[in-house]
Amino acid sequence: MATQTSRYAISATVRLPYPEAVERTREELAREGFGVLTEIDVAATLKKKLDVDFRPYVILGACNPGMAHRALSAEPDIGLLLPCNVVVRAGEREGTSEVLAMDPEVALSLADNPEVAPVAKAVGEQLRRVVDRVAGSAPA
Repeated sequence: MATQTSRYAISATVRLPYPEAVERTREELAREGFGVLTEIDVAATLKKKLDVDFRPYVILGACNPGMAHRALSAEPDIGLLLPCNVVVRAGEREGTSEVLAMDPEVALSLADNPEVAPVAKAVGEQLRRVVDRVAGSAPA
């Protein structure tokens, strides 16, 4: 299931082809109350701007409005750290993908505001559930 692959990333390798992993990630984000505000197709952008090939890779800018409101109410500048980025990229092995979410406890700790910490913790728990459910969505 989800692991902490870097100080700021919650991730899992899933047994789903890339398009299915993107779809499942969107579904699980919605299930946790997140909407996708932005989507960056990194591979297409790199091809268009630099004419380089890159594995399929998308950055989803996810936002849970209720949690965002709580964080913004406690710390108006926290908008600089929102929304939560979720990455889906094609895995190293065929038929696999990697799903990563930013760890909001790490990112929002920059605010050094004790009122933001519980929001960051709650959002982190939601994002871990998203990654875990996407990872568990395919047959073993």
